[in-house]
Amino acid sequence: MVHQYKLNGCNIVIDTCSGSIHAVDDVAYDMIERFETAEHEQIIEEMLARYAGSVTREDLLACLDDIQSLKDAGKLFTEDSYAQMAGTLKERSGDIVKALCLHVAHTCNLNCSYCFASQGRFHGERALMSFEVGKQALDYLMDHSGTRHNLEVDFFGGEPLMNWEVVKQLVGYARSVEKQRGKNFRFTLTTNGMLIDDDVIDFANREMSNVVLSLDGRKEIHDRLRVDYAGRGSYDTIVPKFQKLVTARGNSRYYMRGTFTHANPDFTKDVFHMADLGFTELSMEPVVCAPDDPAALTPEDIEIVKNEYEILAKDMLRRKKEGHPITFYHYMLDLEGGPCIYKRLSGCGSGTEYMAVTPWGDLYPCHQFVGDPDYKLGDVWQGVTNTALRESFRACNAYAREDCKDCWAKLYCSGGCAANAYHATGDIRGIYEPGCELFRKRIECAIMMKVKEAFDEP
Repeated sequence: MVHQYKLNGCNIVIDTCSGSIHAVDDVAYDMIERFETAEHEQIIEEMLARYAGSVTREDLLACLDDIQSLKDAGKLFTEDSYAQMAGTLKERSGDIVKALCLHVAHTCNLNCSYCFASQGRFHGERALMSFEVGKQALDYLMDHSGTRHNLEVDFFGGEPLMNWEVVKQLVGYARSVEKQRGKNFRFTLTTNGMLIDDDVIDFANREMSNVVLSLDGRKEIHDRLRVDYAGRGSYDTIVPKFQKLVTARGNSRYYMRGTFTHANPDFTKDVFHMADLGFTELSMEPVVCAPDDPAALTPEDIEIVKNEYEILAKDMLRRKKEGHPITFYHYMLDLEGGPCIYKRLSGCGSGTEYMAVTPWGDLYPCHQFVGDPDYKLGDVWQGVTNTALRESFRACNAYAREDCKDCWAKLYCSGGCAANAYHATGDIRGIYEPGCELFRKRIECAIMMKVKEAFDEP
């Protein structure tokens, strides 16, 4: 499968199944578009008429030879050979678990109206995870991680800093046993920032491999939805704390994570605002909510957002040239070293390699399923007891979704988010079409940036 598009002066051709990306001139672009559907002589006549005076028959014959050479080399019009292996790759990993999302707090000190977790309660009772439950979760992870050395643990909520002492105790326990168990824990903390103090900064910068900081951008945007229970905005409280933490962290190993809604489909203004505040590691996500929610993106918003992605990509290229680059999470694309085909086919591993743990020790496929009794997998004492549910997630891949079959981006998104699909269609093998549309646009922008950077290098 081949996908062609033009963006920012680049003519880009993506060969989906080989992963090859070609930057070509106008003539080659048009000839590739016709190569599989027209006779070569017909293509030549069309190009001679379209580019009269600019190309010769000999030029076009040489271009056809080049296209055929790329096809013969498996770099263009490559046949899809992954469908059969897609259903077996996850089976090879067995029941290995490599990551847990610990919900140490099902409560929050903010009252964000768009919160998918129902203000941190996940549609249930407010609760804090005990050290005993957290310890059992870490033991469960080590016991079921096989020969894996690196294990990932996210401290999540609600707001995890509302249970900070337990977080520190759990990190301390993990550090005390990891060497003898042959493991290495990598911790992530996700926080709204309200309770950050010097102790949090010192401990997080010492023990957390990554810190995710919630900021929606401009003050008027952030304070519109991210308010406390008295209705007061949180921007003025958290920004100085975030700046202090990031500076102490050496301006690395963190992400500013924002959410854009119907109120700000022009989200690049918020990205640039965060950059002006001194933050360089940035992420902005589209809101996940019911279609009738006032925050939900409309079809008109989607078109605005797609244009905003182009604006962002072009500005990031400018900033890099000028020596003050920023990183945008969705434009982080490694075209040389990975991800491997296993990851491309199988996706995030939710429900199999990765699970969420509630304050009571229940296991769910990921944080977006927590609180839905139909998606409880088991608990950290008995392990996965709902094996049928686990197998349904194991079978969920880029080729398990009929709507993904003809999508050029399926080996970049691995079939998309099972939770978003479920909430949009009621089926983890469905698709969330607005999310797909935005994802494809992000990948087009990210690849364009790689092409421009390649040609700009000496």
